[in-house]
Amino acid sequence: MLRVDVLTIFPEVVDGYCEVSILGRARRDGRIEVRVHDLRFASQDPHRAVDDAPFGGGAGMVLAPEPVFATVELIDPPRPLLLLSPSGRRFDQAMAAELAAAGRFSLLCGRYEGVDERISDHLVDGEVSVGDFVLAGGELGALVIIEAVGRLVPGVLGNDESSRDESFTAGLLEYPHYTRPASFRGWEVPEILRSGDHARIDRWRLAQSLQRTLDRRPDLVEARGGFSEDERKVMAEFGILPPDA
Repeated sequence: MLRVDVLTIFPEVVDGYCEVSILGRARRDGRIEVRVHDLRFASQDPHRAVDDAPFGGGAGMVLAPEPVFATVELIDPPRPLLLLSPSGRRFDQAMAAELAAAGRFSLLCGRYEGVDERISDHLVDGEVSVGDFVLAGGELGALVIIEAVGRLVPGVLGNDESSRDESFTAGLLEYPHYTRPASFRGWEVPEILRSGDHARIDRWRLAQSLQRTLDRRPDLVEARGGFSEDERKVMAEFGILPPDA
């Protein structure tokens, strides 16, 4: 079972999403346990405030250290405890696999202009970012991580082949999918998918995955060191790329 603890000032946002669809079913089946903790409960402020103005002035407010440290010390969440932060390690499928293998981790959702630096320096085990863009807080990023990691837990998807075939698992984008009807507004499903030749279908899907990645995300091709000789042969089989390209 995977366990994830989330520390946030908006527990209903995280809990609500984790109650539906794949994550909701996985929670009910006991494959994933998501515990959501409200940072406001540990605040000593009469109004349950968890932020304060930054020293030195400046716009916005900063998540204060007292309620965050107090929450962590009270609940003792599983480690590693990762802070959602734009300065963190970029989250990707490889990191999702690492966290799934660990089986237990916690996420601290930042808010406002950021968190008191002493949280980063002395409380969390690391920082993680879901991309180079600005959000109001870490809750959406936490949900991205929980879903990406949760999908890798055996039994969560029902068919474990789904997670093996998905985009980024082998450093490639996923092949195109089709369903009924075979003809829709004059657009036909590729004949090979209706052929019943599953070995050739598998090769076609690999060729499509390779081509799609080359066309849309050449950076992924570069990151994986190009194509193997077998991959080039599969692409050449379907007229996509000559074997020596």
